Amino acid sequence: MKLFGAESIYDWYRQIIRNPKYRWWVIVGSLAYILSPFDIAPDFLPIVGQIDDVLILTLLVSEVSQVLIERVKTMKGNQSAQEASVEDKTVNPVDVNAVQVD
Repeated sequence: MKLFGAESIYDWYRQIIRNPKYRWWVIVGSLAYILSPFDIAPDFLPIVGQIDDVLILTLLVSEVSQVLIERVKTMKGNQSAQEASVEDKTVNPVDVNAVQVD
């Protein structure tokens, strides 16, 4: 049994942000938490108040960038597959029955 801790929260966040059904809810919720004055550690505390916001922002940016990188790779892979299929169609060998003329 896994204990409730930072790693389990991170794994949950990664899984839910990669789910297209909940992705925008997590992004909007994360941004609302960052901008909200009501936090786990209040922002009026000099350094401790910003630590939770920085952690959430870092996690949000890293996961959104990973999702975008995967999407770009997928789109690039689809384009190269389409280009390969177009090239295969344009370069077809032609069989010719040649007859020698005397």
